[in-house]
Amino acid sequence: MQRLYDFLRRHPTGVDAFWAVLLFGFSSLWVAFQTHGLAQVAAAVFSAGLCLVVALRRKAPVKMLLLTAAIGIGQLIVGLGTNPGDAAMFVITYTVASAPAVPRWASRCALAGAVFGPALSFWREGVGGRGPGESLFVTVLLTVPFVLAWVLGDSMRTRRAYWAQLEERAARLEKEREAQSRIAVAAERARIARELHDVVAHNVSVMVVQADGAAYVLDAAPEQTRQALETISGTGRQALAEMRRLLGVLRTGEQPESGEYVPQPGIEQLAELMDQVRSTGLPVDFRTVGEPRELPSSVALTVYRIVQEALTNTRKHGGPHVGATVRLAYRDDDLDLLVEDDGRGAQRELYEEGGSDGLGHGLIGMRERVGMVGGTLTAGPRPGGGFRVSAVLPLKPAR
Repeated sequence: MQRLYDFLRRHPTGVDAFWAVLLFGFSSLWVAFQTHGLAQVAAAVFSAGLCLVVALRRKAPVKMLLLTAAIGIGQLIVGLGTNPGDAAMFVITYTVASAPAVPRWASRCALAGAVFGPALSFWREGVGGRGPGESLFVTVLLTVPFVLAWVLGDSMRTRRAYWAQLEERAARLEKEREAQSRIAVAAERARIARELHDVVAHNVSVMVVQADGAAYVLDAAPEQTRQALETISGTGRQALAEMRRLLGVLRTGEQPESGEYVPQPGIEQLAELMDQVRSTGLPVDFRTVGEPRELPSSVALTVYRIVQEALTNTRKHGGPHVGATVRLAYRDDDLDLLVEDDGRGAQRELYEEGGSDGLGHGLIGMRERVGMVGGTLTAGPRPGGGFRVSAVLPLKPAR
């Protein structure tokens, strides 16, 4: 049964054609037995036209409505009585009223025909000696079915329009959800990329510097070589720990054996970072201004990563005999961070263009991190030589 229903829904014109053929059979019997002469010819033409209306009502509803109106006027002129083909008038009235694509004027015309058409036909045939009350009752009785057909069609039109709006809204919401999901995925990928860059760039840079130093003093100073190797080992373990933390974020629902992931670094870990950087031969002067207080985790991580990346860039691009200064100033409403060095500075494309040929991703990551917490960042050459990174991070007012 379901297959038959699906077949009928897929072939609506075929269904209409079937009913048109059936109507044409009944109309032909009426024409053959109830009409004679020229009236029979006119009745045959009108019946064929009304059957065509039923067959094409969905393909061209407005044209079929106009054809029905013309046939109805022709029947009034000829004086042709009510016949089986008039059932097409019910059908086209409902179709025009229910089809969403049909203009409203056509639906109103169908309503006018439903109201006045039966009355004109009845009064054209003659009241047959009926009194005014009986004639009025018969007129209403003939008009009501046509009006009900239009009301049912208009109600169906409203319902279809309502469901269409719901479907459109659901589709729009689905697209918005997909877009939000894509944005969230892109943001998460960017965050993980920043973390990976900061972890790998800093720790590998430290390991490379220590390895080069160990190779240089391997024979002359075995004790320094041993210290360099210990630094490389410690830095490697730290890098592995942070990599495990990042991988733990990616593996949802999977907990490590220890039960907790390695916490993200913050202000408390800056001292360790300075010691690690100093062990590579880069002197760093670290100063704090104002009264330190607890910071949001996002701000604390941003401070740590900016200092880490800025000092990594100093080692890469500062040249020999370079020194760095890190200043952290606590204000009432914000936190000022300044990292500068007295080296030769970075290439212009690293801080202005950024990212070309794999360069400058560290500064891009800094700007993204600062932007996520609502702060501002400036990076560029320092007057008198060297490079400067300055960030202002908003904080809640101290209580």
